[in-house]
Amino acid sequence: MSSFDHRLDDTRALLARIAQDFSPAVFASSLAAEDMVLTDLILRPKLPIRVFTLQTGRLHKETLAVLDAVREHYGVDIEQYKPDPVAVEHYVNTHGLNAFYESIELRKACCHVRKVEPLNRALAGNNAWITGQRRAQSSTRNDLRVQEDDTAHDMQKFNPLADWSENDVWHYIRTHHVPYNVLHDRGYPSIGCEPCTRAIQPGEDIRAGRWWWESEDQKECGLHIVANADGTTRLVRASVQANADAGGVK
Repeated sequence: MSSFDHRLDDTRALLARIAQDFSPAVFASSLAAEDMVLTDLILRPKLPIRVFTLQTGRLHKETLAVLDAVREHYGVDIEQYKPDPVAVEHYVNTHGLNAFYESIELRKACCHVRKVEPLNRALAGNNAWITGQRRAQSSTRNDLRVQEDDTAHDMQKFNPLADWSENDVWHYIRTHHVPYNVLHDRGYPSIGCEPCTRAIQPGEDIRAGRWWWESEDQKECGLHIVANADGTTRLVRASVQANADAGGVK
């Protein structure tokens, strides 16, 4: 059995364990390639894990088309969580529609309105949530763990593809005929909101097209960041070692 087959078996076993031991659990999909792998691994065996996405109001039309592709391929509608229109209007009226280009603070404020607050609503009442994050995606994710203690939401957080490579992702998509965002074929390995995402050049980091005007260590939208008691912030990276010690999926 290849190393990829072992990773795939571990991922399937982890998802089955989440569905059994952490119900209700949800999967927060960005509709990007990694997330489509997890969508397939959840919907194909009909695991009782709800799949949702954050419809920020600024997504590419190609990203929105993935919702239709999922409906056609799996017969399932991905639930969409949208930002509070009052909060959006206040941000735009106060700062301007594209104020996120002006400073990191304004960019993060926009992400909070369009992504973080809707995520909080989507996660409410659940015991665990799943993401498509991978260690290889960014320097901010080098220490990503498969299972984390998300104290901000008082639940467990799982990153089943943490140790998957880019090649692993695309091997699975091609082998299993998984629908995916056509922007990936146009030089967009990482896809977010349209005004905050560009195609990358050969040799660039795979997340170089996200918030390209910012330094590498700032490139997180806030979905995976929590506040400390002193007002600073940190990435949620508290690994749950008990699972590994017990022989669970690593």
